[in-house]
Amino acid sequence: MRYLPHTDDEIQVMFARVGVPSIDALFEPVPEQHRLGRALDLEPALDEPRLMQHLSALADANEGARMLSFLGGGMYAHHVPPAVDQLLQRSEFYTAYTPYQAELSQGTLQAIFEFQTIVCELLGTDVANASMYDAASAAAEAVLMARRIKRRSNVVLSGALHPETIETIRTYVRNLDTDTTIALAAVGSDGRTDWDDVRKRVTERTAAVVVGYPNFFGCVEDLDAARSAADGGGALLITATAEPYALSMLRPPGACGADICVGEGQALAAPPQYGGPGVGLFGASTAFVRQMPGRLVGRTVDSDGEPGYVLTLSTREQHIRRERATSNICTNHGLIALAMGIRTAMLGRRGFEQAGQRCVDAAQYLRAALENLEGFEVPYAAPVFNELVVRSQREDASAVLRRAMARGVIAGIDLGRFDRAWRRDLLVAVTELHTRADLDRLLTALAP
Repeated sequence: MRYLPHTDDEIQVMFARVGVPSIDALFEPVPEQHRLGRALDLEPALDEPRLMQHLSALADANEGARMLSFLGGGMYAHHVPPAVDQLLQRSEFYTAYTPYQAELSQGTLQAIFEFQTIVCELLGTDVANASMYDAASAAAEAVLMARRIKRRSNVVLSGALHPETIETIRTYVRNLDTDTTIALAAVGSDGRTDWDDVRKRVTERTAAVVVGYPNFFGCVEDLDAARSAADGGGALLITATAEPYALSMLRPPGACGADICVGEGQALAAPPQYGGPGVGLFGASTAFVRQMPGRLVGRTVDSDGEPGYVLTLSTREQHIRRERATSNICTNHGLIALAMGIRTAMLGRRGFEQAGQRCVDAAQYLRAALENLEGFEVPYAAPVFNELVVRSQREDASAVLRRAMARGVIAGIDLGRFDRAWRRDLLVAVTELHTRADLDRLLTALAP
């Protein structure tokens, strides 16, 4: 809603109501020596068109504002139509918070219900909650949930899981008890999890095995092998999907036997902005619904037989006894979840698949070209969706990135920031927004 200032007459009515003659009288309790005593030294006010021009000029001055970007690593730039923002700005939707008097907000609850339905279709699960903060916190909550279900304390994480997700999980479980161990499984030569190593690490004390789908290197994991490895110790299988568009081409993880499926919905909701905001996706089997974190919106009928929506499940400590809470998540990311629901509904199944196919086509074109680019190689042979690792044979990735940026291209993420063993590796992501000319420009920028 636009800001509409009060008229002079309205201001005088307000003064009369509170019993003061002017705005200055409201500040009389502030000692004189602490008042400014002069007008603020501000530049003249700008009208709206000039203000927008000024802000655009400031934005253009930012380094990288006009650069061609191939960043990914958990946040992806896909097309989000202006219609999404327009619908978000409707007054009945424009809140980032789930209302406490939830049943009075039927529109918000219905929107969340539809979001849950979409997440169930994407992940292939029976139920989904009303969203979480982001993929990393959703993965950590999934680990806590698995510990409660299995009554075990140990977890095996794939070494190809996003490093920041690994650190988030470690932070969550660090002080739970003295018996907890987090085992990190090896990564095979093809860029996927070494499932033989996972089998060695899974024991009767293992609550869950956690794997990326696709993983941090963009490689598509074998979930049949993951399921088999988890079953060897009676553990649950948890998948984490940072790129939701990948599910337009891949089998849903729930359909592949995953017990708990988490992910990040940002790519379907908003452009990446300083690393956020995100919307954590969380789905599971109905057998585990009582152990799910966050909120769950359900559909019912009222006393007149009319459909209605209610908070069926609220598991945080503010709603039930603290010691019985399954999560202390403060709220779901309501606004960004709504944006994802709107965007996904606008795409439809066919549009979702078409966008995913364009991502795959761009990745395959780029992969073939990189394999023939002098001084570079693609080290991992596993299939990918839209993201892949590129290795420099001559220099560190940081030097490659500096050269590319001087040519107007952000060529990807320097993996050396996560592990010195990866210092020559770049993580490059493409989406349906990248044209063939964009990909050729990247290849030119990478060349010595």
